[in-house]
Amino acid sequence: MTSVLQAQALGKRYGKRWALRECTIDIPTGHVVGLVGPNGAGKTTLLKLAGGQLEPTAGDITVLGGRPGGTPAQLARVGFVAQDTPVYAGLTVAEHLRLGARLNPRWDDGMARERIARLGLVPAHRAGKLSGGQRAQLALTLGLAKRPELLILDEPVASLDPLARREFLQGLAEAAVAHELSVLLSSHLVSDLERICDHVIVLADSRVQMAGEVHRLLAAHHRLTGPRRDPDRLPAGQYVISASHTERQSTYVVRTDSPIHDPVWTVSRLNLEDLVLAYMDKHAAENRRAAVEVQR
Repeated sequence: MTSVLQAQALGKRYGKRWALRECTIDIPTGHVVGLVGPNGAGKTTLLKLAGGQLEPTAGDITVLGGRPGGTPAQLARVGFVAQDTPVYAGLTVAEHLRLGARLNPRWDDGMARERIARLGLVPAHRAGKLSGGQRAQLALTLGLAKRPELLILDEPVASLDPLARREFLQGLAEAAVAHELSVLLSSHLVSDLERICDHVIVLADSRVQMAGEVHRLLAAHHRLTGPRRDPDRLPAGQYVISASHTERQSTYVVRTDSPIHDPVWTVSRLNLEDLVLAYMDKHAAENRRAAVEVQR
C-alpha cells in the first residue's frame, strides 16, 4: 500500500522547546485521517511540516513520495486550509474563484462554480459579509478546486456552530469519496472526527501517543471494571493505557490482542472519544508522576 505521508523520527524545535519530536508515522493514501491532541501538542506543527511551510529540525518527512513544498509541482498536489479558514474579506466569492484559477495550475473551475451554486453562495457577495460557516465552505471549495491529492485542514470547524460543523464535514466526506482524496484533518472535537475519519493520530507532549486505523484500534482496546486490583496483577499481554480506582473498584483501559477470559472483569467496548481521552489521561498521569518525582 502506497503512503501519502511518511515521517521518521521527525522533530521541530524552536530554540530549546520541541514543538514536535520523535514522530514516526505512515499514512496510507485514500483515507481521511484525524489528528487530535491538546493545545500545544504539535498538531499545527506537523501539518505545516507536511505542507512544506516549515523545515524539520530532525528526522525526515515525505509527502506523496517527495519533499514537502520542494517544487511547484509538489505544491500543486497538496491543498492546505488553515485554522482561520483564510479568505479575503474584501474580495467577492467570484473574485476568490478567479484568484484560485490564476494561482493553481490544476484548478477545476467547473467544480468550484458548481459547488458554490449548490451551497447557495452568491458570487457577488464579499467574503467579509459571509457567515462563519459560509466562509469555511468557501475556503474548502478553494482547497478542493485546486484538485489536490492530499488536502490538509487545520482545525477548520473550531469556530463554527454545530449545524455549520455538520454541513462542513458532510461536504468534506462527500468530496473525499467523489475525488478520491487523501485528507489529514486536525480537530479538538473528537466526535466530529468520529463521523468521517477512518484513521487517527493522537499527539500529546509533542509526541505521537497512538496511530492507526480506527476500527483496529477500537477492537484492540477494552475497558475493564471490577474489584480493586493492582495493575501488576494483570496478564503480561494487557498493556494499561489509563487507570482509575475507588476504595473497592478498579477501572482500566487496556490494549491487548488476546481475549480477556478473567471472569472478575466486566469488559466493555470504547468509542473513539473514550479511546482518545484514555491516551490523553495516560499522558497527564505520567506528567503528574514526573512532577512529584521532581518535587522529591
